[in-house]
Amino acid sequence: MDEKTICPHCGSRMKKWRTPDFSTWSAEFFFVCFNDDCPYFTRGWNQMQATVAASVSYRYRYDPDTGYTGPIPVWSKDALKSGIIED
Repeated sequence: MDEKTICPHCGSRMKKWRTPDFSTWSAEFFFVCFNDDCPYFTRGWNQMQATVAASVSYRYRYDPDTGYTGPIPVWSKDALKSGIIED
């Protein structure tokens, strides 16, 4: 699992992030790239504005329960950071 917790877009170690209570996700936590300089995150602002006219972006995530990797939406630079689980 260790290589799956490295963001393929910037090489940063992703942080463990607690999924919200009562969410529809099966995992108790995801691994999310919280590097504010990650190109996936920084390009996301322009991409989302151009495609859906929304001032949002996304961060790269890995779901250890399903193996899914892909975006998790964020509405600000600090969004979701309160759910980081420090080991």
